Amino acid sequence: MAPRFLRELIPRREKRASRSVVVAFKDLTWLQWVQFWSGWLAWTCDAIDFFAVSLTVSLLTKQFNKSVAQITTALTLTLLFRPVGAIIFGILSDRFGRKWPLVANLLLCCVLELGTGFVNTFPQFLGVRALFGIAMGGIWGLASASALENLPVELRGIASGVLQEGYAVGYLIAAVINLTLVAQHGWRVLFWAGAGISFFAAVVRVFVPESAFFLRAKEQEMARGTNTSQKTKIFIKETKEMLKRHWFLCIYAVLLMTGFNFLSHGSQDLYPTYLATTKGFSAHDATVATIIGNCGAIAGGAIAGSASQYIGRRLTIAIFVLLIGVFIPLWVLPSSFSALSAGAFCIQVGVQGAWGVIPIQLAEMSPPAFRATFPGVAYQIGNMVSAASAQIEATGGANLKTTILKNGVPTPEPDYATVQAIFIGVVAAFVLVVTIIGPENHGSHFENHKAAFEEGGGRDDAVAENASEKSYHDVDEKSSA
Repeated sequence: MAPRFLRELIPRREKRASRSVVVAFKDLTWLQWVQFWSGWLAWTCDAIDFFAVSLTVSLLTKQFNKSVAQITTALTLTLLFRPVGAIIFGILSDRFGRKWPLVANLLLCCVLELGTGFVNTFPQFLGVRALFGIAMGGIWGLASASALENLPVELRGIASGVLQEGYAVGYLIAAVINLTLVAQHGWRVLFWAGAGISFFAAVVRVFVPESAFFLRAKEQEMARGTNTSQKTKIFIKETKEMLKRHWFLCIYAVLLMTGFNFLSHGSQDLYPTYLATTKGFSAHDATVATIIGNCGAIAGGAIAGSASQYIGRRLTIAIFVLLIGVFIPLWVLPSSFSALSAGAFCIQVGVQGAWGVIPIQLAEMSPPAFRATFPGVAYQIGNMVSAASAQIEATGGANLKTTILKNGVPTPEPDYATVQAIFIGVVAAFVLVVTIIGPENHGSHFENHKAAFEEGGGRDDAVAENASEKSYHDVDEKSSA
């Protein structure tokens, strides 16, 4: 008999959605729509802010008179400090609610992004980007929890894909700004534009009501007469209980997210530099190819998220990771703009298609009361471990050379094509294995669980009082009013 993880690769029929997707869409309230899109916007801002460095590496090397490997230290520092933000803002969100921690998080991103545009020395640049990693670390867990917990189970697959590809949209927006404003006004304008968009996202979140899940939990605690001090003590107690029960799951989630972060950063962070250096593209053509690649990412995320609702989260991820292996040759072997752009599109369909399932896979896998902290910390620790992706590829390119023609003269350049092909191939194999052997809790009704500050919230079976779907929608309508 096949192992259990293979037998359950496709979810059982009774775990699948009972309503059609069309009916579920029609039943959505305006509040559920705006809560989802406010989370999506926050995640998009995260991508704009992060990829501002990736897209301006060549300009930053000239500004600070540093090598590509030295400039990518800023990317590494940002990733290294992300877990700190995930822990701080994740705990605040699971303890006090989704709204105000996310607002504060976005405003902090705005301030630090604005400051990046005013630095004059390389140490200042590295210092601001390290602090920025703390701010960025909190966004994903809070945005994912806000967006998904307010939606019906039937829509969480497609919503997961659309939410995650807010990152691709952010990359796309940053690339367009780089293609237009940066060419005329310099690299600083990209960081200032990112600060403005983050501020806008914070203002939007201010006017969006708190999650229905937290409104219900707070009402029940008020009815019991539990004060703030008591709720904090309960929160600490239930956190310890969760860690005691799920320490092995925590390790698995970190391994999974380490592979996924190596996959995304390895295929994106140094991609414009690869096209400009190894393939001899102009900065304009490299940016256009990046935009085309991110169109593939958006398509892949939406398709994979939708498919996962029917064929399961792990099987969908496995299929899209296999697509990555199929398209690696098209991604690195051609020399023409059209062929490499097609390769970028296809490889990002695979990479971000697999990623599109991750928000809902982690949300369903997580201890239900810790849906902001657990996924956010696992994701950002994975980011921390994969922080050296760009530096690994830059160092590999510095030691592995190829020859290209520059003005008719053969010139040795870093062979980023070979380095990235080997790197992504190995990582894709790792992700495939870790995904298949892992758990899946397809169709989980985690919105009916107790909050982390309620007695018993650390247990997986702690369902909230009167937590039927009807009562959940009643609270949702009440918060809308």
